[in-house]
Amino acid sequence: MAVHNIVVVGANFAGLGTAHYLLKHTIPALEEANDKSTKYKLTLISPSTHFYFKIGSPRILASPDLIPFSKAFLPLKDGFNAYPADRFSLVIGEAVALDEEKKTVTVEDTYSASPSNITVNYSTLVLATGASANSPLWNLKGSHENTVAALKEMHDALPEAKTILIAGGGPAGVETAGELATLYPSASITLLSGSSRLLPRLRSAISSAAESQLKGLSVTVLHNLKIVSPSPTESKPTNTTLHLSDNTTRNVDVYIDATGTRPNTSFLPPHWLTESRHVRTEDKLTLRGPAPNVYAIGDVAGYSLGNIFDINDAVRPLASSVYQDLSGKQPTSKPFAQNTKETQLVPIGPNGGVGAAYGWRLPSFAVKMIKSKDFMIKEAPKAVSGEQFAKA
Repeated sequence: MAVHNIVVVGANFAGLGTAHYLLKHTIPALEEANDKSTKYKLTLISPSTHFYFKIGSPRILASPDLIPFSKAFLPLKDGFNAYPADRFSLVIGEAVALDEEKKTVTVEDTYSASPSNITVNYSTLVLATGASANSPLWNLKGSHENTVAALKEMHDALPEAKTILIAGGGPAGVETAGELATLYPSASITLLSGSSRLLPRLRSAISSAAESQLKGLSVTVLHNLKIVSPSPTESKPTNTTLHLSDNTTRNVDVYIDATGTRPNTSFLPPHWLTESRHVRTEDKLTLRGPAPNVYAIGDVAGYSLGNIFDINDAVRPLASSVYQDLSGKQPTSKPFAQNTKETQLVPIGPNGGVGAAYGWRLPSFAVKMIKSKDFMIKEAPKAVSGEQFAKA
C-alpha cells in the first residue's frame, strides 16, 4: 500500500493545532475517500521536546510562583499518545534545509550524544515554524531548556533589581512592565516604546489608556527611543550598560528585550519567501503555499497579522485544502476569513488592562476576566492535546 507522508514543521500553536486536526479528521476522511488504497502518516518536526505557552511569558518571567514551569512547559509526546505509530511520529530537531526537488526536510538532531542530521521525506508539507524574538524569554528557539535558563536568570535577578529597562512598546513590553511594576513596586522601571506611542495596532485612545495605567504603577514610559548598542545578540540581561538612540547611556540591573520578531524561514528556498522573509501564501483563503501540496499557517506565513486568531481560524480551512488537493473532492469547510478588525488584549498587571475585540473597545475589567487574571494558562494543556479541534 502506498504511503503518503504529511510533514508539519513547527510545534507551537499553529503546528499542534494543524497536526491534531489532520490526524483526527482529515486523514480518516482521505482514507475513506480513496477507498483505503493509500495510507497516510503524519510527522511532526519540533526543535524542542516541550511546548511553551508563550502567551503567559510576561507573568512566567516575573516570578516562578505565579505560573510554575510545570504549567508553562508541557511534553509534546503526551498530547499524541492516542495516535498509533503507523499514523504519527515525532521528530525532535531543528529544520536546517529543504530540498524542493527531492521533497525532503533536513533536521539537525542536537539532542543525542553525537549530533547528526535526519532526512524526512514529505509528500505534503505544512510550514508552521512561527517567528523568533531576540530574547528566548518569549518563545522557543531550539531546546526549551534555553528558555528555562533565561527565565531562571530573570527569577534570580528581579527581586534584587533596583533599575529595570524594557525595550519594546508592543504587548510583550507593556504586559511585562505591568507585571513587574505590580510585583516589584520599589524598582525603577522604564519602558522604551521605540515609536511615538505604545501598542501601535490599537487605536491611539487605547494606547494612551495603557500608558496611563503604567504611569499609575510608577512605570516611566519613553517614546521614540531605541537601544543602539549592544546588539540583541550581544546584550546581557543583567548588570549591563545600554546606549540609546539619543546618545545617552544607561546602566541597569535588568534589561529585557521585548522588541519584534523574525520568521523562522532560514531553511527554506528563497523563492518561497516574501520580501519580509515570510512564506508566500498564494491564496490566503486556502492557505496554499509557494509550491504544490505546500501550505503555511501562523506567524511564519505571509497572510498572518501575528495573532492567535490567524492560527485558530486558519486550521480548518488549511485542512480542507489538504483534503481537496489529495482527494480531488470539494471540502465542506468554508475558506479562511481573516479577522481584520481591531483585536488585542493587553493585561497591565493582574487586575486589568486594555484592549479591543472585533473593533469594540474593552473595559479593564473585561480584560481582567479574559486574560489578566491567569494569562489563560488553563489553555496550555488544550493546545498540546488538540482539544479545541476535537470536532471537525
